[in-house]
Amino acid sequence: MNLCWLTESVMELLLPILLGFLACLVGGLYLLGVFRQRRPGEPPLDKGLIPWLGHVLEFRRNTLKFLERMEKKHGDIFTVQLGGFYITFLQDPFSFGGFVKESRDKLDFRKVALHLVHRVFGYKAVEGERRIHEMSNNKHLKGEGLQELTQSFMSNLQNMMLHNIGSAAEDRTWKEDGLFRYSYNVVFRAGYLALFGNVPPKSEQSEEKAKEKDRAESEALFHEFRKYDQLFPRLAYGVLPPMEKLAAERLKTYFWDVLSILKMKTKDNISGWVWDIQQGKEEMGMDVSMINRNMFMLLSASQGNTGPSSFWLLLFLMKHPEAMKAVKEEVDKVLKESGQEVWPGGPMVNLTREMLLKTPILDSAVEENLRLTAAPLLTRAVIKEMTFKMADGREYLLRKGDRIAIFPFSSVQHDPEIHPEPHSFKYDRFLNPDGTKKTDFYKAGKKVKYYTMPWGSGVSMCPGRFFATNELKQFVFLMLVYFELELKNPDEKIPEIDLSRYGFGTMQPVRDVQFRYRLRY
Repeated sequence: MNLCWLTESVMELLLPILLGFLACLVGGLYLLGVFRQRRPGEPPLDKGLIPWLGHVLEFRRNTLKFLERMEKKHGDIFTVQLGGFYITFLQDPFSFGGFVKESRDKLDFRKVALHLVHRVFGYKAVEGERRIHEMSNNKHLKGEGLQELTQSFMSNLQNMMLHNIGSAAEDRTWKEDGLFRYSYNVVFRAGYLALFGNVPPKSEQSEEKAKEKDRAESEALFHEFRKYDQLFPRLAYGVLPPMEKLAAERLKTYFWDVLSILKMKTKDNISGWVWDIQQGKEEMGMDVSMINRNMFMLLSASQGNTGPSSFWLLLFLMKHPEAMKAVKEEVDKVLKESGQEVWPGGPMVNLTREMLLKTPILDSAVEENLRLTAAPLLTRAVIKEMTFKMADGREYLLRKGDRIAIFPFSSVQHDPEIHPEPHSFKYDRFLNPDGTKKTDFYKAGKKVKYYTMPWGSGVSMCPGRFFATNELKQFVFLMLVYFELELKNPDEKIPEIDLSRYGFGTMQPVRDVQFRYRLRY
């Protein structure tokens, strides 16, 4: 009798524990995605073999190959599990309009972006700040505001590019450097100074000493930024090992300090874009430490891709003599028509926005360069259950809490139907025979609206794309006007891309390429 009573007591004691354990187990399995099944009307579901992780390891290893494999297996729309998220990939370019134009109450870019910027930059957005960014973007990244920013970039670019180059004939010696290092270094530093301001000449007793300090400070900043840039993909995915996590935190602290409001307000020529954003956030009562983090985010967003893009464009031009000849003849013509000339001891080139509007060949080369090397992953959060309509009339249900994404690098930019010989650099691909911009591209006999998407689309389209394009064009224009360029090894192969950069903008090479340059005159 006592034994039975004891057994019953133990069972009464253990039952809640066992039930709790079972509930936790079921909940854990649910979170791991074990119970998720494809419902009627949903896209094909491929969870992968590993609970919760799903396909994330293969996806990170080579995004392009993974999506090609999934499309071959499931068709032009499918849902996969990636690190706890269910993401529906849309591969049909004719259906991109539904992704781009859908209302924010159904598909929201901001929710995805806020998660990323907090993880990468330590920045927490607040209600109402979007209007501050939109007002500053519209005022300073277009029209007259863009013209001021373009001029500022040009003067800083020439300071970076020409300060150590003599002008006498005997100084026309070849200089050697890594093309990626050189391009990224010069463009990043000039862009940083154009946005965040220059050392005041009064503080250094002369303009030349102030420029020298600009060069030294921007060089140190670039050195640290490259360290952070190399950690960026793993940081964005949240897979940094402990030592790299510590390094990332140290680098964040460094940038929050260097780009702080306190230090920025000691500078001259701060761009209206940066100034208006930090002023607006001060006025809305945002904590100063958080504004400093936002400044780091602005620097990375504005300068993290233009330098690598500059590298690829110069490399493609040097590897394709016919393209180099056409672009060089165009920039020389534009310079001459502006009444300017480069000669030893002469004035620096004043490259205006009006001059940049007269370069259709360079424009086409830039767009072709971005088609080949820009690989952003465009993602939206599904805010509520909805029906997504494909261009051919098919309809698919999307679940609340999932995400939907497109990867234009594979689905349009490298589609051989849309762009014949998609892996080849054709500088005139985006030119009509009469020299006007080509915008008509076709697939299966139908016109494709979204034939290249290096800047994103819709609400997530990069607001700084016009400034970034001008930076890229100014750098290449001035390099071709001032210098003779050649690869140290004429038979140099185009380097492979770093596959870890898929999804994060412009791709970077796995190795640098050595080149030589010297003054043309």
